Amino acid sequence: MPLILTEEQTMLKEAADGFLSENAPIAHLRKLRDERDPDGVSRDLWRQFGEMGFAGVIIPEDHGGSGLGPVEAGVLAEALGRTLTPSPFMGSGVLSAKVLVEAGSDAQKSAWLPRIAAGEAILSLAVDEGAKHRPDAIATTAERSGNGFRLNGAKGFVLDGHVADALIVAASTEEGLTLFLVDPKTAGVEIERTVMVDAHNAARVVLTDVQVDADAVIGSVGGGKPALDAALDLGRACTAAMLNGAGDQAFQITLDYLRTRKQFGKLIGEFQALQHRAAHLYTEIELARAAVIGALQRLEAGKDPKGLAVSVAKAKAGKVAELAVQEAVQMHGGVGMTDEFDVGLFMKRVRVLNEFGGDAAFHQEKVARAQGY
Repeated sequence: MPLILTEEQTMLKEAADGFLSENAPIAHLRKLRDERDPDGVSRDLWRQFGEMGFAGVIIPEDHGGSGLGPVEAGVLAEALGRTLTPSPFMGSGVLSAKVLVEAGSDAQKSAWLPRIAAGEAILSLAVDEGAKHRPDAIATTAERSGNGFRLNGAKGFVLDGHVADALIVAASTEEGLTLFLVDPKTAGVEIERTVMVDAHNAARVVLTDVQVDADAVIGSVGGGKPALDAALDLGRACTAAMLNGAGDQAFQITLDYLRTRKQFGKLIGEFQALQHRAAHLYTEIELARAAVIGALQRLEAGKDPKGLAVSVAKAKAGKVAELAVQEAVQMHGGVGMTDEFDVGLFMKRVRVLNEFGGDAAFHQEKVARAQGY
């Protein structure tokens, strides 16, 4: 399959870029940050996502969604990367929606998917527990208690967990990994908002003897790994797309600066050394974009069961976006590190996105082990 967008996907990209440029530019992030907004996200904007069909991009039409696939989700993610928009899209529209689509009961799907698609509800997936992404080492436990389970443990890096209407918690049971739908208002649930370095939001969640009924289980007891893996692979691919968007936008900002900034009576874009660096970065961005589109297409076709194409895309996009923001700051000179210039915000965002869903080292090791190294 060609590593380019179809006509319909290109139209979606143009619609998303136009909508976000008008309604949620970088100034939107700055406003939420500078006014110390207690939520750090705009629920009104999330509802607009629902009206545009963005929030429910992967949700089936019979549950109020757009019924589209991973490539379209990646298109929206890349647009969000360009504008640095704080949005529940990743936590709700991608990760949580994918878990429910894959393994939710009819009651769970009916209760939550239409609300996510409409931008009326925010859900958060709680997986990570330590300093690094390790979904294969879940220490949170769920023990049988009465007609349900008792949960104990702690989670970190829970996207928008402080404003979540429900949490999807990964926990270990005697039967294996199990996913639970937890009301954040349940006794024993403590949530602390953590404003990240890029002014986006996550949360720490502590579960102390949290009692949930058996109908809180998503899928089967001990059978949560397939749904979690599917959600994480989609989330990683979309995160790679966000990295592409952030890296490419930092590059575009830098090109504009090279065309306008003068030094020694000449535009700095006329200096051959900077031209070579810009040309190299352009080729790297295009390679990363091809890797991400390829991974999203393989997910849509069901041809990446182990997520190896996704790992290649996440590692490549992360490395390239890191190069892009470093070059952006370098080519802007000292002013690149000031808050007045947006390139510093892109550098911070790329740093966070590189950690989410596993950094380059995590994915390089995953590919190496799959190939017998």
